[in-house]
Amino acid sequence: MPGYPKANVPVDHVEPVPRRIRAFLAGQQMLDTTQARYVWEWPFYPQYYLPAADVNRSLLVDEQRTDESRRGTARLHGLRVGETIRHSCARWYGDDAPPALVDTIRFDWAAMDSWFEEDEEVFVHPRNPYARVDALRSSRSLRVELDGVVLAESTSPVLVFETSLPTRYYLNRTDVDFSHLVPSQTRTACPYKGRTSDYWSVRVGGTVHPDLAWSYTFPTGALLPIAGLIAFYNEKVDLIVDGERLSRPKTHFS
Repeated sequence: MPGYPKANVPVDHVEPVPRRIRAFLAGQQMLDTTQARYVWEWPFYPQYYLPAADVNRSLLVDEQRTDESRRGTARLHGLRVGETIRHSCARWYGDDAPPALVDTIRFDWAAMDSWFEEDEEVFVHPRNPYARVDALRSSRSLRVELDGVVLAESTSPVLVFETSLPTRYYLNRTDVDFSHLVPSQTRTACPYKGRTSDYWSVRVGGTVHPDLAWSYTFPTGALLPIAGLIAFYNEKVDLIVDGERLSRPKTHFS
């Protein structure tokens, strides 16, 4: 049994979004609404369904095709903003959709250049209103090892507790042995923490293990306690917390 809580939202659940949602493509505002809906297409996080009236429909291109799903029949549209074209990235739902979704449009997240909740940019996918992410200072002792080699030791980590993910342990850079770290060009993003600024592989015994550690120099406001700190994937290293070696979880998200 994993030592962290799981999301518990049924597929196809619909809720109103109380936040203002905007999205932009090629410098144009594609939508601006305070009437979006959350729709859980799978249990872990929702997607936005936007009222068609709040979408810049002049930039939609009707592809004269439909797509069937449990939520009804959607007419497929692309987007065109000057020379920027996105094919088949919008689904406009009609009268056979559930009442809350009639005349709403669901955009592929990656079709837009940026999404905002109020005035804060959101990455990867909408934030789950039933998920929590807390960064808490701690005095637990922590040692990070790989193949018996100590990579870091700390008595002042910041612990990040995120619904559906294992606890992440963020360490001061002075607690990390950089002689084993190799800078990587990898960058990732998180809806709750923002964009990573650094990634490192780890060299131990002549073997380079790719992308085991990361850092957020400029995280979102709620996660400021982790700014500049370094975390290692629990799934790929050994963590000893207060003298107890933790089992490696299977989940793999930063």
